[in-house]
Amino acid sequence: MAAVNDKPVIIQSDRSILLETDSPAFEDARDSLALFAELVKSPEHIHTYRLTALSLWNAAAAGITPDQVIEALERFTKYDIPQNVTAEVRDTMARYGRLKLYRELDGRLALESDDPLLVMELLHQKLLQPYIQGSPDGRRIFIKPEERGNVKCALVKLGFPAEDLAGYADGAPLEVSLRDQCLSGRPFGLRKYQRESVDAFYAGGANRGGSGVVVLPCGAGKTVVAIGVMAAVKMHTLILTTNTVALRQWKAELVDKTSLREDEIGEYSGDSKTILPVTIATYQVLTFRKSKDSEFIHFSLFDEGQWGLIVYDEVHLLPAPVFRATASLQTRRRLGLTATLVREDAREEDVFSLIGPKKYDVPWKVLEKQGWIAQAVCSEIRIKMPADVRYQYAIAQKRAKFRIASTNPCKLRLCELLVDRHRGDNVLIIGQFLDQLEVLSKHFNAPIITGATPVRERERLYGAFRTGEIKLLIVSKVANFAIDLPDANVAIQVSGTFGSRQEEAQRLGRILRPKADAGCVARFYSLVTRDTCDQDFSVKRQLFLTEQGYRYEILDEDAV
Repeated sequence: MAAVNDKPVIIQSDRSILLETDSPAFEDARDSLALFAELVKSPEHIHTYRLTALSLWNAAAAGITPDQVIEALERFTKYDIPQNVTAEVRDTMARYGRLKLYRELDGRLALESDDPLLVMELLHQKLLQPYIQGSPDGRRIFIKPEERGNVKCALVKLGFPAEDLAGYADGAPLEVSLRDQCLSGRPFGLRKYQRESVDAFYAGGANRGGSGVVVLPCGAGKTVVAIGVMAAVKMHTLILTTNTVALRQWKAELVDKTSLREDEIGEYSGDSKTILPVTIATYQVLTFRKSKDSEFIHFSLFDEGQWGLIVYDEVHLLPAPVFRATASLQTRRRLGLTATLVREDAREEDVFSLIGPKKYDVPWKVLEKQGWIAQAVCSEIRIKMPADVRYQYAIAQKRAKFRIASTNPCKLRLCELLVDRHRGDNVLIIGQFLDQLEVLSKHFNAPIITGATPVRERERLYGAFRTGEIKLLIVSKVANFAIDLPDANVAIQVSGTFGSRQEEAQRLGRILRPKADAGCVARFYSLVTRDTCDQDFSVKRQLFLTEQGYRYEILDEDAV
């Protein structure tokens, strides 16, 4: 047992938790806290976490008990845990499951609790009243079946999340099995953590399984987890993903690793509208409408197939309209896949209510140590701004300042230096602003992929990068999501989106696929203009890297 002074955690009565990074127990404490607390900020020496209702409910839904949370806190804290924190952990976690949503024998949907006073309180809540069909006794409330999702959202807002045991409607049957060998000839099987993810989600087919989110690093095989779930569920499946390139990569993975044939997998995108037993659609086509006030004409897809499972790829990017549609899809099994539960619109509660609670999570650094994802070194390089550009920055409006700082022309010289240093590597230069990327493309005579690049051309360039024909590729934010580039081992980020933690997850993920050379270390560089809003926003992005256990070195341009 570590001496008191060696323990790295201080717990405060406002439910904030301070973690010292210099302690020998830092990594163990960090991994424990990640199971039930939310990282708030992460400067060099002290990281700040907070116990929130949602972080504790996710822990409770994953089977973690209040005693286990308190035991973990006691193991690492320097001082006694404030009594109110212990009480709040027990009270908050006990709220999850005090209400159970289930289906009666006659098919009616009931909300049940052993606490008659809680039932009485809920009957008088205006948020719930539009969904209530009556209460036959002091422990049950009948609700409108079509409002199952809205009821769960309302209960989370009221502080009493329901455990949904109402079960699911079976979709049309579909025989899906996993290959022992990929079509390419490589052996195939679920890794231990992928099997655990499938088992945690499916839960043997019981009512306690069938909805929720699996959180795994980019490159850890989230697609394979979904394939494993499909083989367990064996029903018609709708897969929602971010873009057409990702859609086709999903299709290729399904054909390569399962018994499914190409003629059983439909594409529902801007190019094709084919509905088959497994249909893969893009969020973009689903949210298309002819005008701002018109209907989403493709939402009918949710009802046109006999879906037994809906897979939400990159669930942290789920568009708001799809949330609204998902509220009415609670009888379908729902699997969310993501590298981070953080949403830039702060709708994590909607993911919890409508997709489901977190079912499985594993720290990135754990998979790195096991060799399932590449080792990575993350560096932020701070760059000065030329005097004339500094003047433009000083007099610019707030939004223009971000663009000026992000497109600092001095970043070109750093890109030159880094590309030359990594001449034998597979390098991605990633950015937000197209004019900046076009300058880089011309300077290096390297191909560029943006939102305007046709899908067929994108696929050709990604293919050339995979084979080594192209060693340097310039990519806009379209490459953030679901692009399989296993040989990329260097990423240079020249500009980003206002400190987006989810974007940092995706960009780092481009280089974390395990390498053929087991000793290869991936390098992630972020170029930041010193003493500007570019630097301010980078602090927020660092949160993601710290959450996942990466040390983020900060270098001056002269030291590179």
